[in-house]
Amino acid sequence: MGFLPVIGTSIKSQLEERETNFLSPYATLSKDSKGRMVEEEEVVSDIRLPFQKDRDRITHSKTFRRLKHKTQVFLAPTGDHYRTRLTHVLEVSQIARTISAALCLNEPLTEAIALGHDLGHTPFGHAGEATLNELHPSGFRHYVHSLRVVDRLENDGRGLNLTLEVRNGILRHSKGNSEILPRDESQLAITFEGQVVRLADIIAYVNHDLDDALRAGILREEDLPGDIKNIVGAKHSKRIGNMVRDLIVETLQADDGYLHVSERMLEAISGLRSFLYNNVYRFYRVHNEFEKAQRIIRDLYEYLMENGLVRRHGKDWMREGRPEHWEDEVTAHRLVCDFIAGMTDRYALNLYEHLFLPKPWSYR
Repeated sequence: MGFLPVIGTSIKSQLEERETNFLSPYATLSKDSKGRMVEEEEVVSDIRLPFQKDRDRITHSKTFRRLKHKTQVFLAPTGDHYRTRLTHVLEVSQIARTISAALCLNEPLTEAIALGHDLGHTPFGHAGEATLNELHPSGFRHYVHSLRVVDRLENDGRGLNLTLEVRNGILRHSKGNSEILPRDESQLAITFEGQVVRLADIIAYVNHDLDDALRAGILREEDLPGDIKNIVGAKHSKRIGNMVRDLIVETLQADDGYLHVSERMLEAISGLRSFLYNNVYRFYRVHNEFEKAQRIIRDLYEYLMENGLVRRHGKDWMREGRPEHWEDEVTAHRLVCDFIAGMTDRYALNLYEHLFLPKPWSYR
């Protein structure tokens, strides 16, 4: 009976009160959200708080579903157990929620940012991103495009109208090869939850990329440097557990509103990341496929700029959006870039085959 709503109060009000009573002073309360780009009418009978709505809007979006066919590291892998961009965001979400729960932060906010942080990724992973960055006059960054997806492209051009906190967390999640814990606060999300996702992202990818490299035979367990292995652990689950535990313990002990990782663990994570860059991401077989993917993106971009957009309807390819209907070259670049960035690996490969490879036929 204790789970039933108190007479005279809404479920939403009780959820807000629960946050106020139980979350950390460093947590972001739903009632303190800075709101959405377009104000929405509040419903008294609502059973979800704003960040829960954001999470649901992201998981029900078409862009989120397409992540299952987008590359994480290995392009179009034939094995069933290699990570895709979708499984990556799910692993980031799980790690981020574990950290948030231990730190008494807002889990729905953490989850929404984690699930939405890679919506702007291109086909073929960073190979596609690097190529679009070269071809588009304004450059291309997946985290900036992730924000464009939720603001402008999803929901038939209406966007998802997410809260500022989730949008900011999506925009600030990326770190590239820069500092894991930057001193410059302008690089960080405005919420503690957004900062957690940033760390959860790197914990997830250094571990699952290592796991995939071992599965692919690119690495062997004994290749991992001993000093790193001694700190992070010798097995996949142990490595993740040790990193997450270190982050939680160090942050709770500091109790200053910032995330903390011990010096030895920070060095080990940085060392593992560098090890992966040198031995996996730049491995010749991975790099060769990277270059092939770049050629596909480049050819598609140039063709579509000249001839217009091509989409598949059922079994047939049809042309949509011809160059003569575009307002100017800036618009053309934007349309083509958005179109290619939204493709899955297999869609890009199928379109490339349709446009550039001859089809066998016989005379009857």
